[in-house]
Formats: sequence, C-alpha cells, structure tokens
Amino acid sequence: MVGLRWDGDERGEGVADATAFTSAAVDLVDAMRLPTWVTEEPEVHLLPHIERACHTLPFEIEGTGVAAGGSFDVRLRWTEQAPSVGQVRAAVFALVGSFAEVSTYVRQRRITATANEDETLLFEIVTGILDDGAFAPHGHTVRVSVPLSA
Repeated sequence: MVGLRWDGDERGEGVADATAFTSAAVDLVDAMRLPTWVTEEPEVHLLPHIERACHTLPFEIEGTGVAAGGSFDVRLRWTEQAPSVGQVRAAVFALVGSFAEVSTYVRQRRITATANEDETLLFEIVTGILDDGAFAPHGHTVRVSVPLSA
C-alpha cells in the first residue's frame, strides 16, 4: 500500500531532497533562538501593514494583542462566503507578504477547541532580517487565526 501524499498520488515518495535549502532555514532557526531577536512593539511595526492588506483581502480584523512572549496575535474574520482551507491559506500568504522580511517561516495548524466548535486555522509566522539587510538582525513572531465559519 502506497502512503498517499495527495488525491491521486500513485508514487508514494518524492524525487529528491531539499538539502540545498537547509542552510538558509537553519540560519533562521539559529536567529530565532537568540534571546533578544524578536522586536518590541509588534503592533506598531506590523499592524499598519496588516490593516492596509486587509482592505484588499477578504479579511476583517476582529482583534489583536501582544502575547507574553512577544508574539503579535491577530484574529481575522473571513468576509466572503464560507471559504475553503486553500482560499484562507492563499489570502493569509498575501497578508504575510505585506509585512514579511527577507527570511520567513509559516506553518498552518487546524484548531478545534471542543467537539461542538467550528474549526479555526492558525498560522504561526516568523519573519525577520538575519545579517543580510540594511538593518540590524531582528524578527517578528505572529499568530494569525481565522475561523472557517462566520
């Protein structure tokens, strides 16, 4: 039995590894471990970009806040008909593009608080400048949540 990676997958395995990309990923992970790499006041640095992007995307900002660890938490509401996961992901990637620095990591998670609640997509984002920009190395951590129903 082949472990399907998508509908219609008959191969069950890839064609290569991603070793050529690991150095840059490790550089970002190393920066993420620095105790003062995440900047202060993410609402000042990031919120204006997010607000502008939401004017062109099917999102409305429902709330924002800064978590104890410095992460900027953004709760969005989808403003069009019930979205697919892929539609939300595409729009969140456009949103991330509005504030992304030169090195960026994004992970999507599905969150359900209880059996009776609708699903929420949570995007964990780390973006920053390592030592390859005009500014000193720094970064931002952002959590964007989008409920899949109104």
